[in-house]
Amino acid sequence: MKLSIQAFGVDFQNPVLLAAGTCGFGMELVDVLDIESLGGFVTKSITLEERRGNPAPRVAEFESGMINSVGLANPGLARARSDKLPWIAANVRRAKVLVSVAGHTVEEYFQLIEGLDQADGFAGFEINLSCPNDARRDGVPFALDLDAVSKIIAGCRERTSRPISAKLAPNDPRLTETIKRAEECGANAITLVNTAPGLLLDSDSGQARLGQGAGGVSGPALFPMGIRAVKEARAVTGLPILGVGGVLSVSDAVAYRRVGADLIQMGTATFAAPRAAEGLISGLVRWGKESDVSSWSELGRVEDLEA
Repeated sequence: MKLSIQAFGVDFQNPVLLAAGTCGFGMELVDVLDIESLGGFVTKSITLEERRGNPAPRVAEFESGMINSVGLANPGLARARSDKLPWIAANVRRAKVLVSVAGHTVEEYFQLIEGLDQADGFAGFEINLSCPNDARRDGVPFALDLDAVSKIIAGCRERTSRPISAKLAPNDPRLTETIKRAEECGANAITLVNTAPGLLLDSDSGQARLGQGAGGVSGPALFPMGIRAVKEARAVTGLPILGVGGVLSVSDAVAYRRVGADLIQMGTATFAAPRAAEGLISGLVRWGKESDVSSWSELGRVEDLEA
């Protein structure tokens, strides 16, 4: 099966990307997988200032996935610009890179875009509007505020000619309206979904298993939420969609494609198996041969699922 695809003006050699927060800035994984075999990856979300993150423990596993509260730990704009992005520009050629940005205020998003836009080595931005782990905002993401979404996307659009993808929340009760707003304000793509807010307790002590208390749920538990969100999005937009949430296998990736995703992001799966994305790519090629599907682009979508 031919896996190459074009989305928002960028040519991807295959549709498999690594999700933000699961691969750092790429350099962290060079000893465990061939980054250049990927369709691409999304960097760790960058904030204006360095963030050390939330209190430990930051990650806990459960039967259907994991929950994390990393708290947007990252080196900040200055170091990302002077250290991380130059490494990407010098070492990543075939894989396409999206830089994730996250602000604590609307204006911070604009400062981040302005501060990063002149750097080389990346194809576009992913605007993280939906992190549930930002203690400075009490876990309330901008994605749940339609006016904030409009202001952020419009302002980012004014400050860069690169493609931008709006990363939205799985628990948005007005998701289709949020998607429409993002598109109207200049988004070139939609990323669905971020982690879902959740809480795990220790059964003996009754205390939260994460240092921050609540966190973001990812892995298989997020998969049906992601599928639903992508299907709802495809009904209201023709923009490219990056599907993320619980992708562990070829069948998971195919399901995202069938409901309308153009690209797929893997995240939690790579913590247990760092080369999972490489396995997914080769698995998709085999699946295409066995299923008589010649290309990812022609893979049919399910149009008649009940909402």
